[in-house]
Amino acid sequence: MDKIIIIEDDPAIREELALLLENEGYQATAVTDFSDVPRQVLAAAPGLILLDLGLPGRDGMSLCLDIRKVSRTPIIFVTSRDSASDELRALSLGGDDYITKPYNIPVLLARIRAVLRRAGGPAESDTLEAEGLTLHLTRGTVSAGGGSAELTRNELKILAHLMAHAGQIVSRADLIDALWDSQIYIDDNTLSVNMTRLRAKLEEIGLPGFIKTRRGMGYQL
Repeated sequence: MDKIIIIEDDPAIREELALLLENEGYQATAVTDFSDVPRQVLAAAPGLILLDLGLPGRDGMSLCLDIRKVSRTPIIFVTSRDSASDELRALSLGGDDYITKPYNIPVLLARIRAVLRRAGGPAESDTLEAEGLTLHLTRGTVSAGGGSAELTRNELKILAHLMAHAGQIVSRADLIDALWDSQIYIDDNTLSVNMTRLRAKLEEIGLPGFIKTRRGMGYQL
């Protein structure tokens, strides 16, 4: 069982992440005392670190540097800061991946699996499958039969959310929540545009009508 340590100062997010990871079969532990995090990381000996940037008394960037002095444990930054410069700096300081809040749960889990796999953890699938369709979460592509297509970030989120709830009716409001990212507001029209493009790509690879509209309720695979 992989152990993951969560370094996050928001109790609600910390508890949500811990519950999510435990439900996925990981052993989750969280830092609540931020006075000597590198020592706690060494003592916990985790297989992966989830690290926020805004922490009490210091920045996650400097903490990453200190952790890197004593440990090569993979680090995924999970933060609300979405600028390209922050992401570039975080990765250049030793981070292995960078995910912005609010995160899409299937994508977050796929990125965790991918980082653990690269670090020598157990090989786990980074794909979702439903009705003959395969969604490659870390590559951002979708395939069926002999056809494949690249997806935009929003198209990926829509399809991942629907596939994670295959057979269920997913409301437009739920999809808008799944699409919303940082300070960018996603409205009903944005969802419609992305849904139209996604359906066109699925039709191109031989799956017309893969996403069904349930009038007045939402969408269903």
